[in-house]
Amino acid sequence: MAHKRAFFLCRDPRQAAAVKLWPMNRLLPRWARPYPRKHLGADLLAGLVVTVLVLPQSLAYAMLAGLPPQVGLYVSILPVMAYALVGSSMTQAVGPVAITAIMTFSVLSPLAAPASAHYIALAALLALLSGLMVLAFGVLRLGFLANLLSRPVVSGFIAGSALLILLSQIGLLLGLKVHAASSWDQLRLTLEQLPHANPTTVLLGALGMAVLLLARTTLARFLSLMGVPRPRAALTTRLVPLLVVVVATLLVLLLDLDRGYGVAVVGTVPYGLPQLALALPGFSELGLLALPALVLAFIGTVQNITMAQALAMKQHERVDANQELVGLGLSNIVAAFFGGMPVGGGLSRSAVNLASGARTPLASIVSALFMLVIVLLGTSWFARIPLAILAASIVVAALSMIDVAELRRAWDYDRADAVAFLGTALGVLLLGLQWGIALGIGLSLASLLYRASTPHIAVVGRILDTEHFRNLERHGVETLPGVLFLRIDESLFFGNLSAIESRLMSEIARLPDVHDVVLIMSAVNRVDLTALEAFTEIHEELRARGIELNLAEVKGPVQDRMLNTALWKSLSGRVHLSANAAFEFLKASASRL
Repeated sequence: MAHKRAFFLCRDPRQAAAVKLWPMNRLLPRWARPYPRKHLGADLLAGLVVTVLVLPQSLAYAMLAGLPPQVGLYVSILPVMAYALVGSSMTQAVGPVAITAIMTFSVLSPLAAPASAHYIALAALLALLSGLMVLAFGVLRLGFLANLLSRPVVSGFIAGSALLILLSQIGLLLGLKVHAASSWDQLRLTLEQLPHANPTTVLLGALGMAVLLLARTTLARFLSLMGVPRPRAALTTRLVPLLVVVVATLLVLLLDLDRGYGVAVVGTVPYGLPQLALALPGFSELGLLALPALVLAFIGTVQNITMAQALAMKQHERVDANQELVGLGLSNIVAAFFGGMPVGGGLSRSAVNLASGARTPLASIVSALFMLVIVLLGTSWFARIPLAILAASIVVAALSMIDVAELRRAWDYDRADAVAFLGTALGVLLLGLQWGIALGIGLSLASLLYRASTPHIAVVGRILDTEHFRNLERHGVETLPGVLFLRIDESLFFGNLSAIESRLMSEIARLPDVHDVVLIMSAVNRVDLTALEAFTEIHEELRARGIELNLAEVKGPVQDRMLNTALWKSLSGRVHLSANAAFEFLKASASRL
């Protein structure tokens, strides 16, 4: 009866139908309640275009992770659907991405031979553990964790990872079989085997990389100058990697480059789908993978939320950070049982999805269904794809991940952020992914602690004919004889007391006949217990020297904590609402003397 009453109250027939079918409607994701039919054509087309464009990328990133190439196709099906049904972004696309791929390889290559059964099982376990952690972050509403990494640290981590990716692909571009536990060993072995490089492979890879770089840097601009609309020019540029793969594969087929000239190719890609399975891990494996899984989950959290928010801004939409984490966590859990490769929110995938005209997550579901059809029916032509071309596409994608402009801006604006960028990048390159990100976080925290422990303190005065107080060194101001106005631009805690006390005493020594000190606390958000006791002692010392301590512009939360303290009670009549009130009070007191 309630459903019928609600049906008659609805003016929109679609809303009425949605209310009438309420029990079934609740099973649908939010973006499909009801689904806007006007977006259907755009989503179907976007799903098809994304499938075609990410095919070579899926194969390449699976191989970058040390897994068989078909794994990249598998995790582009059910994990993609899981995220589309649960995530909050309308255009974010998950799947194999470069960062998770290189992290997977870096973590697992010392533990097992790449592409072996044990390696594949460990990759599935890594996907499961990181997925469970990300899911827990979302359920516990810890989406704010994405804000704990500063932008320079994230950019430095991505740049360092990109350099690792470049090192990992040199062997494939040269036609060499190089397998090493670390990137530096891989580089060393590659240099040792350089005389044995395959000339045909080198030529093919160099040509492919040149075309891809040219397309990425100039093709879109050239098409725009020729009058092609910008969205169509961008989409055409994104078609170039697929075209390069197709042309290179045709060259292998027509000239028999693999059999006659030794060009390495993908090889046989099995038909059909993998079985849903996951081997139970032992305690030793859990111990080895727990920390890497946490790092992977943390990086995935930052990357996914950052990408989703950037896409939402472009589309004038909003995303739920915690719901994004639930979606990403579930997609990794599904990937653990179906394919076994960790997935993430892909920058290139999402950009292709958006450029292709996707309006809702239905585009991702359509892409997953098309990928399913390809896996079931059409994998035979993948066998002759040259590995050098896939490596070239990975190298070009990695080069775009190194944000030199970001480093330059950081260096010009704040050297500490630039050091965090460089430190993280070098840490990833020299120490590995986990220690690299730990070094970046450590540098950021050290910078914060240094700034907090050396706060900016300004001697201020009043600008003539106003109530505004500014730095003596920057403005022409008026002061009161024997009165020192100090503004402390930091909260007071045990770490900066020495710097504050030293500056206070040096200013008192510099100014003759000081009888009053006014501390302007407009920037002080907190006074810890150590600071309170230290200022109590400073107040007693100043009073013994005939100097009165005054406070001005004390914030409400700070005042609430200090009300019942001995310091506050001893400052009775010396706590002023504003710096100007303190100025007028002390000026009037001086005139009465």
